[in-house]
Amino acid sequence: MKGLKGKKNIMKAKLKMILSMSVFGTLAIFVKNIPLSTGEIALFRAMIASAAIVIYQLTIGKKLVFSEIKKDLPILFVSGAAIGFNWILLFQAYHYTTVSIATLSYYFAPVIVMATSPILFKEKLSGKQAVCFAMASIGLVMIIGVGGTDQSSNQLLGICFGLGAAALYATVVILNKYIKNVTGIDRTLIQFCAAMIVLTPYLFTTTDINIGHIDQVGIINLFILGLVHTGISYVLYFSSLKDLKGQEAAILSYIDPLVAVIVSVTILGESINLVQITGGIMILGFTLFNEMNRKPRNN
Repeated sequence: MKGLKGKKNIMKAKLKMILSMSVFGTLAIFVKNIPLSTGEIALFRAMIASAAIVIYQLTIGKKLVFSEIKKDLPILFVSGAAIGFNWILLFQAYHYTTVSIATLSYYFAPVIVMATSPILFKEKLSGKQAVCFAMASIGLVMIIGVGGTDQSSNQLLGICFGLGAAALYATVVILNKYIKNVTGIDRTLIQFCAAMIVLTPYLFTTTDINIGHIDQVGIINLFILGLVHTGISYVLYFSSLKDLKGQEAAILSYIDPLVAVIVSVTILGESINLVQITGGIMILGFTLFNEMNRKPRNN
């Protein structure tokens, strides 16, 4: 009975991960239907998601204990700010290039972490990691090379925004390695709150708050983005991790970019050619290969 229960828990965890990753992959559809600046979209995404997570925490009777998190607050604040601006750059990438190319550029983040870990954490770069880094980099060059020659300059700008978002996400991953006392959904909630604190003054000094001027369709899309694509999906994602091995979670996480590419081509009607597809496969394939047979990570 115990073994059967364990298998059921693993199956539920996999379904949660698949659902959350699939939802993440459709994010661009809703972002493109919100007539606000990328900074404002990011701010309200964090606000709605934070409210949803707080309600979830209250429902299950879980509370944040300040004495346990205060040591990690500085890093949580910086990583939260990085999350906020990471969203802004990713949403900007959607404006200048296709969702496929923006997403594939964004998924260069694990390669950045792989390349910087020997410097930051004194980790030895293995032969396998070196090959994965080189091949994923070639994949990125294939995407950029095509974007810079066959498309407009906006395509290259979009790729740059995607890579900027990837760099910020890699920063979040690296900073999270230094957070010892806060894990999972608690960490995400604090980071979202930090993102709100940073993005609010940023907006007042740039585009200001214009949410009162958007129509009902924009409001609905913003609400779905914050509640479903962020609040609920993050809860599903983190609740699944405790029952999954690190390798299983890594493999299932690649549902996100695959769904994003499918959405880009079939629903949004955006184009992607064979060279770009090959470059994307190289980025995703070799970063995934690098994750295989690694020890589970503490999320």
